[in-house]
Order: sequence, then structure tokens, then C-alpha cells
Amino acid sequence: MTPNVEEARLARVPAALRDRYDAVVASGDGTLLWQTAVADVQGGLFDDRPLYWARLKLHQWQREHGGTAAETESGSRGYHNGFPTDEPKVLLTGFDPFHLDRNIAQSNPSGVAALALDDTVVAGARIRTAIFPVRFADFDQRVVELMLARQFRQRLTLCLTVSMGREDFDLERFPGRRRSAEMPDNLNVRTGASNSNPLVPPGLEGPEFLEFSLPAGAMAAVNGPRRVRDNRRVVSLQRGPLPPNSIAELDNDTAIAGSGGGYLSNEISYRSLLLRERMGVSFPVGHLHTPVVDGYDKAMERAMVDQIRSMVEAALRR
Repeated sequence: MTPNVEEARLARVPAALRDRYDAVVASGDGTLLWQTAVADVQGGLFDDRPLYWARLKLHQWQREHGGTAAETESGSRGYHNGFPTDEPKVLLTGFDPFHLDRNIAQSNPSGVAALALDDTVVAGARIRTAIFPVRFADFDQRVVELMLARQFRQRLTLCLTVSMGREDFDLERFPGRRRSAEMPDNLNVRTGASNSNPLVPPGLEGPEFLEFSLPAGAMAAVNGPRRVRDNRRVVSLQRGPLPPNSIAELDNDTAIAGSGGGYLSNEISYRSLLLRERMGVSFPVGHLHTPVVDGYDKAMERAMVDQIRSMVEAALRR
């Protein structure tokens, strides 16, 4: 079978990133792949890229040996991470690397954070994590809602979705319903959306804007090498860029971009908040953008993980 766009990039990946987990790939076990990457990062590697490339190799392995991509995806992304029932629970999610045609060695610090913090304890709460794909089709198939609904039923204490994309840390207060970013996903799919043509994702019914429920004041007060901002900026079809003080100010506006932008970072924020509302849960949910990393920077990404951990602790102790 011809490799898809993501898998075809494997031929250009440095061997140190591509082949690190070959022994695990040969086992065909997606959950073992996730566990191995978590142990590796928590042992000092601080690199999300070997997991990403190994997962693509595991897809190829399964096509040759039987099994389904769905099994590989769920296990190797941490989707079925369970919680002990007697501890406070935090769910934190990251994303795969992207912009890989621009830089094949690109990392994503949100994925590093997910691997570094999985099954750790902060302020008495157990953190479990997962990493989502940068693919429109998966979002259209409600991968976010399907995964998060299982976790939301466990009465979480906090849910924080994380992605890369800013100069400093941004807590994205008002996610919007529509896609407007023109850049492709990891399969080089473009939706046709733009600022002049913001599109509602298929089947996504809800208000044009939602507001997160994070304790932003406590999280923004965390000291670290990077500033943490409570970002309220959105772009409305009627009024252009504006920083509303409340969600009520956006009642009559059509979203072009939410506080998280017009790509999948904003969309995971919107979908998680809409799910919170529809399931009637009360714990805080929201999204955090990390600073952008050019390629890979171990020291910078390690510092980001430390600051994210401190923000989670501040949210829990508020």
C-alpha cells in the first residue's frame, strides 16, 4: 500500500529520530510505544519526535501484519489512560509536531509536556495525558469529543489542552467556532477556510464564541522564564480584531478567529468547552498556547514543561 503524506516523510527523517523505537514497533503494541516514550522523556530525553515517527512506522507495520490503525492511534496517543479512583485528576493534552515540510526535525513542546507529565502527581492530583493528531479529518470525526468524554465522566479536577504557537504563554479565553487558518494539516489537507471565508467544521453546532473556565489569574501569576498572558483577543466578522471583557460582548458577533486563532489549537479549545457545557461538568477546562520552538531546543522545552507544571499547580491550589 502506498504510504500517506505523513508516512512518506519518514524517508527524510534523521535515523536517530526515526528508528529509536524500532524494537517496540516490531511488537505491534501501540500502548507499549506510548509507555516507552513516556519513560524515555521522564528519564531525561525531553523529545516528542521519536514517538511521532515511530507511530507512523507502527501504522505501516500493522498494515503488513494485521490489526487496525485505530488500535495504534488510541494506544500510542494515551487515549485510554486511566485514573486511580481515589485521587484528584488532571487531564492534559498536547499535539503532534507540525510544519514538517518546512522543517522535518520540528518538535512540539505541547507533546513534550504531555510525555513529561503523564502519571505524575502535582499538588496531590494525578496527571494523565494524551497527544492529538494535527489532522482535520480526525477532528471532523470527533476524536476530541470521543476521547475527552471518557475522561470527563471520571470527575476531573482540571482539563488543560496545550499546543504550540505564541511568543510567550497564552491562556486562550474566548475560542471561536470557525476555522480560518489557511495552512494545511499534517496530511497537507487545506479546508478552504480563510479570514474572508471562515468555515464551521462539519457538524459542529454551538455558539460563535465560548469562554474558558480556567483560574487565569492564578495561572498567569506563575513565575518563570516566559510571561503568561490571559489572552482575550478575537477577530469578529462584524468588528474585526477586539479584546472583549466578557463573553456577553460577543453575543452578536460571527467568529473569524477565537483567542486561540483559527486552526486546530483554537478548535480543541472550543470543542472541549462545548463538551464541558453539554455534559454539565463543573471542573475548569481551557487551552494554553506555548512559545514557538524553531525545530528543537531541549533546554527551552524543558523550561516550558517546568512552567506548565507550575501553572497546573497554581490552578489546583487557587
